[in-house]
Formats: sequence, C-alpha cells, structure tokens
Amino acid sequence: MPPTPKYIQISEYILDKIKNKELKTGDQIPTESVLCEKFNTSRMTVNKALSRLTSDGFIKRVAGKGSFVTNSLVRKNIFHITNSFTSDMEAVGLKAGAKLIKYRIMRGSEIPSFILALLNIKKDDFVHYFTRLRTGNNRNISISYDYVPCKIIPTIPAAELEHSFFKYVKSLGYEIFYTENFEITATLPTKEQKKLLEIDEEALLKVSHTTHIETGEVLEYITTYYIGELYTYRLPPRT
Repeated sequence: MPPTPKYIQISEYILDKIKNKELKTGDQIPTESVLCEKFNTSRMTVNKALSRLTSDGFIKRVAGKGSFVTNSLVRKNIFHITNSFTSDMEAVGLKAGAKLIKYRIMRGSEIPSFILALLNIKKDDFVHYFTRLRTGNNRNISISYDYVPCKIIPTIPAAELEHSFFKYVKSLGYEIFYTENFEITATLPTKEQKKLLEIDEEALLKVSHTTHIETGEVLEYITTYYIGELYTYRLPPRT
C-alpha cells in the first residue's frame, strides 16, 4: 500500500485536533512554517492541506494573520443527506444522543395536506409523529419533527426513539435508499425550541426532506432545526 500523501497527513493531523477539542472555535492552527518543519515538507504541500480544510469548512484563512478554526461542528455533504444524525456525530468524534420529547399516532387528516401528499397517504391512514432532541456528547444540537406512515413501519417502540431511528429501521430489514424534496432555510427559534435547545435568539438551520427505502416508498417526512453555528451543509469541491 502506498504511503498516505503528506497533505492528507497534515489535514488529518489538524482535523484530529479539532475533533478532540485541542483546537476550538477561533483558535489559530499551527503556522505554515511550523507545519513544514513538523512534517518535513514544502509550503506548497502545507498550502494544499490547508486549502482542503478550508474547502471542507473546518478552518478559515485570514490574510496576514493565519488560519483559524471555524464555528461549525458538523459539515454535512449536501449529496450525502441519507447519512443519519448518528453518522454525522461519529464523523466528528462525538457520541450521538436522542431524547424523545413527544410521540403520538395521528390520522392523515390531522397533518398538513402537503405532508400528506409527500408521504403518499390518505386522510384515514395513520402516521407516527414524534419530536426528538438530538445531542452530541450531551451537547444540544437540533430538534427534529418526524412523520412516519404506519403502513411502512406499523409499530415503533418508544425506547427505540431514544437511539438511532435509522438503526431500528435497518433492523426491520429496510435500507435507506435516497432522499427527495430537500429544502433548507434559516429561521429563528420558537419559544419551545429556545427552551429545549437552551438558546436565546440564535439562528437555526431548518432542513426538511422525505426519506425513501429501497422499494421507493416514503419512509418519513422530517424537519430538523439545527443550531446554526454548529451545523453546515456544503457542496463538495470539484474533482
């Protein structure tokens, strides 16, 4: 196996320090000269590593001052939104958590008509509706509001909603296949969201989409409100 390129070694070295909180938001990362000496490489290689981290949104480069760790905790590839919240947290070295806030069975007639249409169900059909607080290492990250047709998943034990919902779905033999109807907007929190997330007037990132299983059927319609400074959606760089 060929050795890992130096620029990847450097970017992974810095990324590990960010994930382990050795480098925190606003901290300056080691200078180019320090990195050149540490990895015994050229400024061109170091610059390539820093450009990679900048493109991924982990650092920002300030002319004449250096490179600094940015605010966001999670940078999610917009083409990989089928990844679960648990996967997102694991990617940055955090343990995902879920706290069930509300759960009930609803009739289709009780939910907004546009959601009814997206789920491809009728007014007399039943739907699981649940609200969950999501955390990373016990830090509040987001609140999600989920509609799941009972015709797809007849029963959902409440205890399963304190863990990864996708993991439960996969335990039933389903595969998460693709998402559609993706929408992303910025918004301010409601009074309830402020209380649950323990924030004030911080901006939230509102992300909505349908999730489909391998048969093409709609598994869920979900809207998640992320604390804006902790979550970022990005387009990957061209290859």
